[in-house]
Amino acid sequence: MIRWLDDFIDRTTMYRLVLYYLMALVALALGLSSFGRMPFAPLELVASTALIVLVSWAANALFCRLYDTPANSGSTTITALVIVLILSPVELTDWRGHAALAAAAIWAVASKYVLAIARRHVFNPAAIGVTLTALLVDHPATWWIATPALLPLVIVGGVLILRKLQRFDLLVALVLANVVATLLTVKYFIVQNTLTETFLHSPLLFLGFAMVSEPLTTPPQRWARLFYAVIVGILTAPSIKFGNSFVTPELALLAGNLFAFLVSPKRRYEMTLIRIEKIANGAFDFVFRPDRRLNHAPGQYLEWTLATGRADDRGNRRSFTVASAPGEAEVRLGVKLHDKPSTFKQALSAMQPGDRIYASHLNGSFTLPRDKSTKLAFIAGGIGITPFRAMIGQLARTGERRDIALFYGNPSPDDIAYRELLEDAGEAIGLRTIYAVDRDALPGMHPGFIDAELIRRELPDYRERTFYLSGPRAMVLRFRHVLGEMGVSRRRIREDFFPGFA
Repeated sequence: MIRWLDDFIDRTTMYRLVLYYLMALVALALGLSSFGRMPFAPLELVASTALIVLVSWAANALFCRLYDTPANSGSTTITALVIVLILSPVELTDWRGHAALAAAAIWAVASKYVLAIARRHVFNPAAIGVTLTALLVDHPATWWIATPALLPLVIVGGVLILRKLQRFDLLVALVLANVVATLLTVKYFIVQNTLTETFLHSPLLFLGFAMVSEPLTTPPQRWARLFYAVIVGILTAPSIKFGNSFVTPELALLAGNLFAFLVSPKRRYEMTLIRIEKIANGAFDFVFRPDRRLNHAPGQYLEWTLATGRADDRGNRRSFTVASAPGEAEVRLGVKLHDKPSTFKQALSAMQPGDRIYASHLNGSFTLPRDKSTKLAFIAGGIGITPFRAMIGQLARTGERRDIALFYGNPSPDDIAYRELLEDAGEAIGLRTIYAVDRDALPGMHPGFIDAELIRRELPDYRERTFYLSGPRAMVLRFRHVLGEMGVSRRRIREDFFPGFA
């Protein structure tokens, strides 16, 4: 069961996982309301949900046309369902209440376009939608999701999301900041009751799982992410006030979003396809011309958005490593196309020169160490070579020599990508590449898989090296275990990661 769950999480994009999480919460609330366990009737929840979702879709379609950007129905539905879980369902005959729900949906969707800078939205859309609804039409958020009956699912689903994102430190910082602020601002004799309310009846956990962790409004740097979570955690403490008004959770999040925006890269790139190059069996480089210079560190990734028509359960957004080195005029995206590709990859492979794709949220810490004397060992599987292509390309461009050994595993020699670049780098910067292929090994290649024996044989000084792992998630986890058994310190193991594997 656990292995099946791990496989499901690894296959599912982060946005799709969040969508399933929110849908499950709404479904559970609907079931509980049928037994009188929620403060609203089932039909009220159904009607309010349908209204918010449909209005959100319609508003998004309109703004996509006005701003000439591809629609992202998954993101729009996530925003709508968060609003559903924040604003209480209204009675079927309450037309003013229905108008307020529709207004919240419209304002939330509009914020992605109107309140965007460099085509990147600044604030969490659901938070800005419910804030404006409270201020302009006097229909405040109730955060009805914060009920003990829903808490188990809030926690279980939220943990799965943070596992996918690898952002547990974000939740820890949020909760600790909230608890400390609570202890410092409430009277000592009500501390216990306040903390009980924090974890059983406050929206803090849902806020952390579903909203604070949202990648597009989260700073890429770790220190900034933690500071962002601390800001939100402090402001959501129950006794924090500005003037005569208490700070609501949505206002706390908006304050954190503003900080995140100020310290984060703000650019969204429009990429125009120049050509498609075959780099290996079933693998291709999509070569783009960006509308502005891409200032990235080798090994970082971008989130790519492409119009796909009716998207499958993985949506129309993907995170891919930038395969080109900084300073290259063209941006390269290395992709492996399988027999049954996702709708995203189908749309990507159908692109023609002149077609456009959008990229944003430059992120990632899978980059070369600053200390140039650090001995390195790269382990790549298949298309996982892309971050190393960027690193090696950058070193070759600058003529910088580092002690690097690359282990590159593939099913056959025909599956080796960027082979010419790797061999040229052997002469230019002293890169040592060990090819491991499962079948049809050529002279000089290791027949079989990369394993502990091969690493020990080729790298007698392996305990002195820092290992970089990139490839399918199962491969990365396996090598983490193998290296640990070999005595490599966990501090010397770096793993390529981005939310949502392609």
